Amino acid sequence: MAEPRARPRQKGQVFADTDLRELLFSFGSPDPQHSLPTTLTVLDEILTDFIIETCHAAATCASYSRRQKIKMEDFRFVLRRNGAFLGRVAEQMARERWIKNQRKMVDFEEIGREGVTELAGIAEAGGAENELKKKGRGRGGRKKRKAEDEGEGSKVKRVAT
Repeated sequence: MAEPRARPRQKGQVFADTDLRELLFSFGSPDPQHSLPTTLTVLDEILTDFIIETCHAAATCASYSRRQKIKMEDFRFVLRRNGAFLGRVAEQMARERWIKNQRKMVDFEEIGREGVTELAGIAEAGGAENELKKKGRGRGGRKKRKAEDEGEGSKVKRVAT
């Protein structure tokens, strides 16, 4: 397994100043808008080191389990000693599952049909009925075959028994 910090790190800040200021504000800084540039630089280094170290520890945990890929359980194992971090990860995972379930419950096709009906009503009120009823093919439309136009392709002959 690779040692932590085996790769050369990116020069300069990784996180945006606005994100770092918001983080300072969330941890109780009285005026994050006027924070020193050195404070932002140090916070950026601390965050970057924490993320790199956590990912390396999770990769080590996965390698002990004889896996190439890192799973969420590896991160949970790494963060098991810090209750605040572990609780936050659990909260985010529960929120993600809840959002997935809510998306499954919504019928987007029905919403789409309702939206099209509303748009057609608005267009009729605006005087665009004739434009909606045109059956132009537009660019690249296919022409129907002659047999389908006459209806011969869809008829089935029945044999009397």
